[in-house]
Amino acid sequence: MPADRGVVAITGSTGFIGRHLVPLLAAEGWRPRLLIRRDPADVQWGGLTVEVVQGDLADAQALARLTSGASAVVHLAGLIKATSEAEFMRANREGTRKLAEAMLAHAPRAHCLLVSSLAARHPQLSHYAASKRAAEEVARELLGDRLSIVRPPAVFGPGDRETLAFFKMVSSGFIPLVGGPAARSAVVHVEDLCKAFVFLLAGEPTQAVGVITDERPQGYSWEEILSTAALAQGIRPRATLQLPKMLLCAVAGLGDLKARFGDASMLTSEKLRELLHEDWAVPPEQRLSPPGWAPAYDLQAGFDSAVRFYRQSGWLP
Repeated sequence: MPADRGVVAITGSTGFIGRHLVPLLAAEGWRPRLLIRRDPADVQWGGLTVEVVQGDLADAQALARLTSGASAVVHLAGLIKATSEAEFMRANREGTRKLAEAMLAHAPRAHCLLVSSLAARHPQLSHYAASKRAAEEVARELLGDRLSIVRPPAVFGPGDRETLAFFKMVSSGFIPLVGGPAARSAVVHVEDLCKAFVFLLAGEPTQAVGVITDERPQGYSWEEILSTAALAQGIRPRATLQLPKMLLCAVAGLGDLKARFGDASMLTSEKLRELLHEDWAVPPEQRLSPPGWAPAYDLQAGFDSAVRFYRQSGWLP
């Protein structure tokens, strides 16, 4: 039985990454304490013993209970779609500020792992990217040497419904290409990412920003990603189609219009700028590899694991 490592306070535990991370931390001797907005009875943890604090990042009392006496804090929560810059900043920057302030008051020596986004490397692309960079800056200002910041690239794996939509598209046999031939995107399997987090929390704060990727930080082309997804499903792509930028802009424009009426959309003009940005590769000096950790999944093995899960769950035929 692993030694007791103390309480790890976690935000965003019910999300895609959080559901993979909580069991791993518990298995390593951490005692998870989770900030959950919804009724705790709605969340099942498969027999794990977890402590639940009901509330959100705007609730100072909940944040005090969450962080009190914690040895580590993992900040996963964040907004990925919103109707305005103010909404992104309120959730991502100010939510991080309030969590950091609670840590200073109730767990001043805790190791904080801030899970940001590779988008923060290019804050000019979108309000989302700017809000993630702003959250990093707030955390550095307040937490200093108690902080590790990770910017994950595209994260995929079992349980991810965003990736499910992508696989369903590929299963049609006609593969739409969004980026140009020079575009490259780094990726990481969710299990590899979460195991890296476990290794990070076992050590001292990095006091720096790093990106965790698979063994190919230089990334993959869109055509490689799409053809690998087809192979994972046992199908041969019949055709690849380069989507015209004008068509993509029109669809994104509809997302902008919906946002003006208070309906947040995943595809907006800003999100399109992120998708069309060609440089989502990770230079060697930006890659973070915690001591003792190595990724287990390459792109093909990772897509195979995702497809197995989707089929076992009845999400894919």
